[in-house]
Amino acid sequence: MPRRLRNPVVAIGNFDGVHRGHQAIFGLVREQATAQAGESVVLTFEPHPVKVLAPEMAPALITTYSRKLELIAERGIEVAVVQPFDQALAAMSADQFIQEALVRALGARAVVVGYNFSFGHGRAGTPEMLRAAGAELGFAVTVVTPLSFDGLVTSSTKVREFVLDGRVDAATRVLGREFELSGTIVRGAGRGRKIGVPTANLQPEGELVPRGGVYVGHVRRGGARLPAVINVGINPTFVDGGAQTIEAHILDFDDDLYGERLTFEFHQRLRSEQRFSGVAELVAQIRTDIEQGRDVLRRQGEL
Repeated sequence: MPRRLRNPVVAIGNFDGVHRGHQAIFGLVREQATAQAGESVVLTFEPHPVKVLAPEMAPALITTYSRKLELIAERGIEVAVVQPFDQALAAMSADQFIQEALVRALGARAVVVGYNFSFGHGRAGTPEMLRAAGAELGFAVTVVTPLSFDGLVTSSTKVREFVLDGRVDAATRVLGREFELSGTIVRGAGRGRKIGVPTANLQPEGELVPRGGVYVGHVRRGGARLPAVINVGINPTFVDGGAQTIEAHILDFDDDLYGERLTFEFHQRLRSEQRFSGVAELVAQIRTDIEQGRDVLRRQGEL
């Protein structure tokens, strides 16, 4: 550590997605840190432990590493400690993890974890074990029970399930914000401009991509949120078995965006991807999609 932390209150976890359950944990950390004139701290891991322990079973991550840290900072956490996860850490016993990572490295005065948190070799460490160790070693432990919002239990697994099914509106309720993908705008086949509907083609940085289809959402460009209709798919009207593309038609906008780093926000799925008989039928449907997208955004006060 570059400096000794002041009465640190530490949240431990992977925190992929930084969803509303994670945000509740961070809120408790901030409250406890304020109460004891300490610092709010998150201890997280990179890469995700499953990518090391069972890479073939590793989930597609909701957020990139850098975006996760940004979101944690946005929740008012003062210090993020990123623990490299490797085979040596995986082999560490639960007792060793407590002694090395929490007591020696951080000097934790209090720890906050989710109800399903596990740690140490073979995931032998449990919240109950952590609480008992804290009583002996001098740090308090708070275990956060399952949280639900709008009837949905918050979990990273649930967010992935919703996104992969195209139910981005449900993912929004769990995340507390719209699901997003960031990346660089690259040149596509140029078909959109030829048919009068120019699109920005995203080369995504993230691993999790919504189910193929047409969505209404926004494109974040700097501080601006630009209304857009977004297509995720393989353009079956033009090619068979093509590569997946993620492209946005920004409403009432025609600037050159090549090379820019933008963020696509997914608000609601409008329809599945379809194969059309030709360009004329496709263009007619795109025009319908755009008007439907405008209607959705107007109803939400976003346009």
